[in-house]
Amino acid sequence: MVQSPFPTYTELPQHEGSLYPDAWGVFGEEDRVGTLNHLTPQRVLNAKNSIRTGQVFNLNLSLNFFTPALISHRGLVQHEIFGLNEFHRDERLDSFFTQASTQIDSLRHFAHPDRGFYNGVSGDILDTEHGELSIHNVAERGITGRGILIDVARYRESIGRPINTMSDEQLSVEDLDNTLAYQGTTLEPGDILLLRTGWIADYRKGRHVPGSPVLSAGLAQSEEIAAWLWNSQAAMIAADNLAVEAWPANRVNLPTIAEQEGRMEPSSHTGMLHRLLIGLLGFTLGELWDLDELGDACAASGHYDVFLTAEPLNLVGGAGSPANALAIV
Repeated sequence: MVQSPFPTYTELPQHEGSLYPDAWGVFGEEDRVGTLNHLTPQRVLNAKNSIRTGQVFNLNLSLNFFTPALISHRGLVQHEIFGLNEFHRDERLDSFFTQASTQIDSLRHFAHPDRGFYNGVSGDILDTEHGELSIHNVAERGITGRGILIDVARYRESIGRPINTMSDEQLSVEDLDNTLAYQGTTLEPGDILLLRTGWIADYRKGRHVPGSPVLSAGLAQSEEIAAWLWNSQAAMIAADNLAVEAWPANRVNLPTIAEQEGRMEPSSHTGMLHRLLIGLLGFTLGELWDLDELGDACAASGHYDVFLTAEPLNLVGGAGSPANALAIV
């Protein structure tokens, strides 16, 4: 259910005890998929117009692409192949971290410290016994629609100001708007935004030193970015970097009352845009998507819209999943 007329960011209610407005109830009091509600059947049907050649692009890195593991608590998949006889093969996976490579975050992945989990779901029930806000809700509806590549890396290179991908450079609303203008791209409600920073391309070139702290350019941790995404009526946003936003997220541009009052200790999550996008606005996020070949194809054709599908694991209680994403141009 999508409200009509759809409220702008400044029209969303701001509750006592919170510094920011939230979208709880906008898609219904029992909603569990947030902005994916923008993917209405008509918008999915219209997305077929973005197929011009039928060429398919895989947007997924391999499960063990980051070897050693990019984030220490998300280790490598242990893959065992075995056979019951010489004419048979079966397999098992151990130490399978669903968010170690190309991924989709569920709405239970992050709450906002001052408000809690999206739509008021209690954190006390977010375990594998309960499916509230879990990735299986996304799997059951699927992600299909018009994808829009926002190739900020290519735009910034064109003006002689390349992104310093292996830093916490913060990309602004101006960067997004200028990139769309450079591409001649107009956003429509329900678009699935694909943000290319060039981070994966530079990782492939060895510009990240294994074992060193991970740095990543990305969206600025600002309320202006959150408002821009909400007002675009995007269904979700996925990026080719670590967290969609810049990392680390320790510039406290998005303070919380809990941290200001000392009820919550500062951590690597302090200042994260995730808290606003997931916890308050109900955005599904994709991270570490492989957008380089797609970027080359879009630049060559001059078309930056694609037909996009993604199908996460039907994992009840899941905090995230491999993306299983494809773009058809």
